[in-house]
Amino acid sequence: MKLIRAIAAMLGAMLLAAPAAVLAQQPLKIGFGMSLTGPLAGNGKAALIAMEIWRDDVNKKGGILGRKVEFIYYDDQTNPATVPSIYAKLLDVDKVDLVVSGYGTNVIAPAMPIMMQRKLTFMSLFGLNVNSKFKYDRYFQIMPAGPDPAIGWSQGFFDAAMGMNPKPRTVALVGADAEYPAMALEGARAHAKRVGLKVVYDKTYPPKTVDYSPIVRAIQATNPDIVFVASYPPDSAGMVRAATEVGLKTRMFGGGLVGPQFAALKTQLGPLLNGVVNYEFFVPELSKQFPFLEGFLKKYQERAAKEGVDPLGFYLPPYAYAMMQVLEQAIGKVGSLDQEKLAAYIHKAEFDTFVGKVRFAQNGEWARSRVMMTQYSGISGNGVEQFKKPGKVTVLYPKEYRTGDVKAPYHENKK
Repeated sequence: MKLIRAIAAMLGAMLLAAPAAVLAQQPLKIGFGMSLTGPLAGNGKAALIAMEIWRDDVNKKGGILGRKVEFIYYDDQTNPATVPSIYAKLLDVDKVDLVVSGYGTNVIAPAMPIMMQRKLTFMSLFGLNVNSKFKYDRYFQIMPAGPDPAIGWSQGFFDAAMGMNPKPRTVALVGADAEYPAMALEGARAHAKRVGLKVVYDKTYPPKTVDYSPIVRAIQATNPDIVFVASYPPDSAGMVRAATEVGLKTRMFGGGLVGPQFAALKTQLGPLLNGVVNYEFFVPELSKQFPFLEGFLKKYQERAAKEGVDPLGFYLPPYAYAMMQVLEQAIGKVGSLDQEKLAAYIHKAEFDTFVGKVRFAQNGEWARSRVMMTQYSGISGNGVEQFKKPGKVTVLYPKEYRTGDVKAPYHENKK
């Protein structure tokens, strides 16, 4: 009788352990949409490379919760309309364990209703103030713009400007009539008011503008001390070229140009960038402050060269890797995939990542802004190698990363 009971107990234990054992053998599936075609495909492919490097690094260490990590992803075609169906398929058909976002505001926002309906913890990549509309307490965003992104985005530009002697008195504000520039200009207006600058020009232009010279001439006619520009890559290139062709005379120019962070625009514009003040998220001058990035960038640049995407990888890839590091560390501490517990832990913890320590504000944005404001100088020719080494950028802000002062006026520092 005792033997029968012992066998029954052993069988019961084996049956209880079986599901856990089976689960441990199954991959931990993470699903997402990513822009692999369309206007943002270059960025999406760069982010995907970084995430795949993270996946391979994690799997070499044994995976997460003893399970190998597997990605399931679909091309969102840089089209917001594709996003809801992608995440519905990932959750209902592919049965993924976790989801993260693709790159950018336009494909993060349409995923939010599904995340909220399913009560999922949602790590997102470079969304601009998305949660200001949804106010979802399980949303977290990787981009160092601070708890109020509109303010954090341009603060370095205006603080650097006000450090000049004499201080500027007037500012021109210009940007595309689109979502990101609208946010950036909103913050710029707040800063202009904060530091007491008179706004002498404040206009937007159609996103499909081709000739930017009339815009620059109109700005020049107001004789501003500084010019803040909020633009996407095509118009960033157009504005920089027009400023050179028109011979714009101002003490500072730039601030919110999207595009010069990538090798494609750096090499396209080359010496035309000299004198421009603009935001960056990493530059070689700061490599000692981010020691873990060296090994990552080497891996990334080797793969990027083969796959024909951004060969520098300074802008988006480290943050794509960091997004996954936050998720990895949270799961490790929580010990499960419980969505409520994961969100609660991410809210209270600080994370060590390749882009430094990360802590989140209540709204899921970074608790502290770390948008670097830099000035380009000494660029000669259009070769990409010059940008891989220190010497082409001065970091103006924030103070803990500062390597020098603004060289003004802009038009006398374009050589």
